[in-house]
Amino acid sequence: MGRKKIGNHLITCTTFNILAPIYKRLDHQDQSCRESDNKANWLDRNQRILDMLLYERSSIICLQEFWVGNEELVTLYDKGLGDAGYMTFKLARTNNRGDGLLTAVHKDYFRVINDQPFLLHGFGDRVAHLLHLEVATPFLQHRNNSVRQEILVVNTHLLFPHDSSLCLERLRQVYKILQYVESYQKENKLHSLPILLCGDWNGSKKGHVYEFLRSQGFISSYDTAHQYTDTDAQKWVSHRNHRGNICGVDFIWLLNPNSYRKVLKVSWSETVFGMFKCLLRRESLTADDAFAILKADSSGDYITYSGFCDALSQLGVTGKQYGLSMEEAKDLWEQADIDGNGIIDYQEFQLRIWNPTLSHDRDDINNETWEDIENSTEHSVGLRVKDAVLFPPEVEKGMWPEDYSLSDHARLTVAFSPVRMSCSRLT
Repeated sequence: MGRKKIGNHLITCTTFNILAPIYKRLDHQDQSCRESDNKANWLDRNQRILDMLLYERSSIICLQEFWVGNEELVTLYDKGLGDAGYMTFKLARTNNRGDGLLTAVHKDYFRVINDQPFLLHGFGDRVAHLLHLEVATPFLQHRNNSVRQEILVVNTHLLFPHDSSLCLERLRQVYKILQYVESYQKENKLHSLPILLCGDWNGSKKGHVYEFLRSQGFISSYDTAHQYTDTDAQKWVSHRNHRGNICGVDFIWLLNPNSYRKVLKVSWSETVFGMFKCLLRRESLTADDAFAILKADSSGDYITYSGFCDALSQLGVTGKQYGLSMEEAKDLWEQADIDGNGIIDYQEFQLRIWNPTLSHDRDDINNETWEDIENSTEHSVGLRVKDAVLFPPEVEKGMWPEDYSLSDHARLTVAFSPVRMSCSRLT
């Protein structure tokens, strides 16, 4: 993908995990030998990364594993990007982990209304950075000056799933990010602007994080550009991890103003129940078997709260540092107990726990949100995916080139064009 000028009415966004030198292993036999000990190596590699970014000249650049703890590397990027017309924002991971995020916005394209760092305060010391941007030169002219030509951009890097027990924590991290974005929108009365979520999500299209974001109306920009479906999980890759496995984990997610969105808490509970069901099915349990186990401590044909909590504990969903809290477990129970009578019968078990997606209906959308949307006469500018490219090109065919040395991640760049949208219509 070549350079995109503002006159083309296109904006581009790049996300790239650049592999912090403190994590890059130079000798896989000696785990203590890291690139950070060899200045010539990390300086040359990062200069090549910077040169590539400057040539690409994306409107928005989101980097992960940026070595914020090294002043010389920070200066390299600050000067290079600054001289090229970018405003840069850096955010370190908590507990002095050494790396973090760098987000750069080109002044020719955007004015920064606000930037908000967000600390996830959980396992893995992860962070996210939200930027509220206004288009510098309006894409679309309209006689009504209320047309909003702004976007929200989030840069983040989720926890690596060292084992399956961390899947819940990764899901919680996304939930917290979306809660924060939703809170920011409400506080600033922002109902009608597109949202981009960029970064290293450390999970593929087969995972619960992907399912959760899709349930919230987000689309994978790369898959949209190439007309891949949600089930096309092996078409492309973007990462070769330290175990030698290749997978697609780097995404630029897009949510447009008129996209269908469920209540966030409902999507969260349905996805967690989906994980719960997967754990039960690992034991080769049918729906009837699972219901029988859950109601084992009751005197009737129903599940009690204590039986529900016991099952969560036995499956390892609660009782761990990164498991569900008792408050979260209580929230799940209240979602499952549809009629609020203090027990879960078989029908509720089917609708909320075993087949939660069957409950997709208008009741799952907040009434106030529907009223705001349906009564709104405001028009807004959304984004349409025009093109998306991964580099190196081999990864677009599901292969990892052995001679690629910039990072253990591919670079993803997506081009968007503006499209006028009415917020009174849901799609």
